[in-house]
Amino acid sequence: MNLVTTMITIAIVISTILAIVSFWLPQMTPDYEKLSPYECGFDPLGSARLPFSLRFFLVAILFLLFDLEIALLLPLPWGDQLPSPLITFSWASAVLALLTLGLVYEWLQGGLEWAE
Repeated sequence: MNLVTTMITIAIVISTILAIVSFWLPQMTPDYEKLSPYECGFDPLGSARLPFSLRFFLVAILFLLFDLEIALLLPLPWGDQLPSPLITFSWASAVLALLTLGLVYEWLQGGLEWAE
């Protein structure tokens, strides 16, 4: 029980020290850009209906697709503990092959190029 008490005390002391240091350490010199409601570079007083490039949305959708692929393949290392791991790896290989073919198709069609 003494070890647990020591670890909790150390954690509380370190977190308190970090909170105090983070309160006094930053420089408090706000400028016009930091005080503006938008720090992304867009003019907040302009029109909110500026047209975006369709290519931007296509690349964003492709990114989400491949990000979803990673999420689907995350449990793959635990597939070797199943009764038939060969089926799991063949399905994963089929998904990877299908997505690779889709990426090659998009690449050949010019869907990944930013400038025309």
